[in-house]
Amino acid sequence: MPPGPPVPRRPRGGGFLAKLSAFLTLSVLLFAVAAGAIIYGQKQLSAPGPLAQDKIVFIPRGSSTSDIATILEQEGVISNALYFEISHMLSAGGSLRFGEYQFKQNASLKEVRETIVEGRSILHSITIPEGLTSEQIVQRLKENEILVGDVNQIPAEGALLPDTYRFGRGFSRSQLLAQMENGQKRLLADIWARRSPDVPLKTPRDLVILASIVEKETGRSDERPRVASVFVNRLNRGMRLESDPTIIYGIVGGKGTLGRGILATEIRQATPYNTYVINGLPPGPIANPGRAAMEATANPSKTRDIFFVADGTGGHAFAETLEQHNRNVRRWRQIEAGEAPTAAPAPAPAAPTVRPRSSLPEAGTRAARAPVNSFAPDPNALSAAGIATEDARVDLEGAETFPVPPSRRQSIQRNAREAGRQSNPASALLTQDVAPEPAAPRRPRGFDASEGTSKDPLRNKTFDLNSAKTIPTLR
Repeated sequence: MPPGPPVPRRPRGGGFLAKLSAFLTLSVLLFAVAAGAIIYGQKQLSAPGPLAQDKIVFIPRGSSTSDIATILEQEGVISNALYFEISHMLSAGGSLRFGEYQFKQNASLKEVRETIVEGRSILHSITIPEGLTSEQIVQRLKENEILVGDVNQIPAEGALLPDTYRFGRGFSRSQLLAQMENGQKRLLADIWARRSPDVPLKTPRDLVILASIVEKETGRSDERPRVASVFVNRLNRGMRLESDPTIIYGIVGGKGTLGRGILATEIRQATPYNTYVINGLPPGPIANPGRAAMEATANPSKTRDIFFVADGTGGHAFAETLEQHNRNVRRWRQIEAGEAPTAAPAPAPAAPTVRPRSSLPEAGTRAARAPVNSFAPDPNALSAAGIATEDARVDLEGAETFPVPPSRRQSIQRNAREAGRQSNPASALLTQDVAPEPAAPRRPRGFDASEGTSKDPLRNKTFDLNSAKTIPTLR
């Protein structure tokens, strides 16, 4: 039998083409699936979320991606925690941050993730007023429920910058205090570099000390430069500052307020902070001054003022001489007593002659002793009449009713003036500067019940005519 036709050979490479065809087919399928998944994922990322209304959610510090996804699902912000994790891993860059976030109603998965990655957390604020002590500031931070953590040490007095600070929930108190300290350092360095060459302050700390006194003396921004000029003039002339707030700080430290008037014995009591007794600046600030007080202290007004007293309008009447100050004091006492003042505050003379402290006698008239600092911005500061004595009663030498008849009052005043001249002849010069008593008002007016008695401060040699305090009154 003849042989059959030969069997044709398969062309070489047929297996490779088949594999290539299969691979291409599979790739197309995979690409189609991937494209479908991407399109579906994009729709899911942008689709409205399950949140029925706006909601605030807190993400604690140190939470992992899984923890955050679980919290969001439990709070109803997202519907699937696993899908949130996958979408975050597939997203380009950005880490999830802790904080307190507000998510809008029906917020999409994309919006939720972007809010957390960008750290658009809710910020809370706290305002620290000027003039608080460091201990008072720390107490305010402790009372704030948004802040966390303890404060192990009270910052140095004057080291904190009063301002309004914003922070997120979970921000620590120590972090906020550090922020206040850094802000104060930067501000102080800038103000110190721009200070007036006439200011007798040697270091930035001296500036903070004097600025803290200015801060406690007045709450009016327009008065700060002039109040600062009074203290600068006193320092330049070797006079004591004689500021009531320094006495209070020496008594209570950084605890806050005294809660009563200053006693006469406390004015004479020697403490490191009593500027009625010590020369120059106290050893440290008495509060944390703000920017305005430090600016005013570094660049005070150009005046010759060395006195100021409340004027009844929330401000002060300033004076360059003792005579002018006496008139301002009498006017303030009339306002205190509820009477109509007889005259406006005396204008400052063009070229005053100010006697140095060493030339002033040790005793003098009552009108010379109104406080330099009879007004302060808060209710805890002293007024001109805020000084009390230890004794509740004074022997009036027969006067048992108030007010004393005019004839009796004139006799007591005449005896007091005569006693003052005998104890210190130089005081007679000052008593002549004081205007005579005005005509009797329509209604009885009060008077100093100690006049002409053993309690009369006129006979007290410890009182300085250049002092900025009032005569102690009876309680």
